[in-house]
Amino acid sequence: MRGYNVIAVFAPDRRTMLMCRRVKDPYKGLLNMVGGKIESGEDGYTAAYRELFEETGITRGDIRITHLMTFTYPLCDEYVEVYAGGLKRAVTLREEKNPLLWVDVSENFFDMKRFAGEGNIGHIMEHIKIHRSEIFD
Repeated sequence: MRGYNVIAVFAPDRRTMLMCRRVKDPYKGLLNMVGGKIESGEDGYTAAYRELFEETGITRGDIRITHLMTFTYPLCDEYVEVYAGGLKRAVTLREEKNPLLWVDVSENFFDMKRFAGEGNIGHIMEHIKIHRSEIFD
């Protein structure tokens, strides 16, 4: 099974979330959480921190992430691990290939004309609200 991850990164004040604008398909032009592929033999946390650093320049020292959920797609032979965390302090971002931007957490993340993932980002955001104390302790 091929593994991927997405990481919901929140600003220190928790009012905005870091997203990227996809420059290629799938979801070209739509907003998505940062993340990428889990390499063979790599554990989920290692992969999430690696992708976070590669795509944004954010380090383990800047944020503590929590594994929130995993989506499994048997018909595609894929899974996606979802992580969330809040930055400990302001950071200088470094884009890899997708432009990065901060999005207000009050957005309608179920809007599939703006956000990637067929509504999954909205679903993820609702679970982040439920588990806020475990993620942002």
